[in-house]
Parts: sequence; C-alpha cells; structure tokens
Amino acid sequence: MLIASLVILSIAALIHVYIFVLESVRWTEPSTRKTFGTTAETAEITKGLAFNQGFYNLFLAIILAIGVVFLAAGSLEIGAALAFASAGSMVAAALVLILSDRTKARAAMVQATAPLLGLVLLLIALAL
Repeated sequence: MLIASLVILSIAALIHVYIFVLESVRWTEPSTRKTFGTTAETAEITKGLAFNQGFYNLFLAIILAIGVVFLAAGSLEIGAALAFASAGSMVAAALVLILSDRTKARAAMVQATAPLLGLVLLLIALAL
C-alpha cells in the first residue's frame, strides 16, 4: 500500500510541476490561455499573479517530492508530515477553487484527485 501511495503522490507532484509551467512559464501562450479560458488581454494583465501562483504550486510539488523520498527511505514520520502538509494543501486549494468558481470543477478534480488518493493510501499504509 505504501508503494502505491508513493507512486500516486509522485504523480500529484508532477501534476503540480506541470501547473507551475503553465502558470509561470507559458501563461500568455495561446494553448495555455485556452486551457485556462483567458483572453490575451486578461493573460497579460494577470501575468504577475499567475507567475506567483505557479511558484506556489512548484513549492508544494517540491515539498511533496521530499516527503516521498523520506517515506521511501523509511523515515515515515518526517515523510508523512511533509506529504500530509503538501498534498493536503493541494486538496484544500482545489476545494477553494471549486467553491469560488463552479465552472472550474474539472480543474479542481485534476488538482485534487491524485493527492487525495495518495493520502488515503498513505493513511491505510501507516495504519497497517
């Protein structure tokens, strides 16, 4: 169960690295604007906010990756603390997204599914 959790939590981290790239590197690109449903004008105006938000996602991914490494190395307490803090924040941010804008439900599900599933599996692994 622990290995399944580590794989899924790693996927969650990779998803958030991808979100970082979209928000901080490619925000004004046409394909990214289409993904987020923004116009060229809106993307240009919000570029600074998206840049910051992208780094937030990157930092969560890094913390989660470090937690996965600790868990894989057998340091369950440290790894679990990092995983629950970072993946839990990913899930919480997805909840905020869906509560603030119901049209973003699909994006919230992409953002929350892997970290939530990974944390549930981690809870089961730690309980066994």
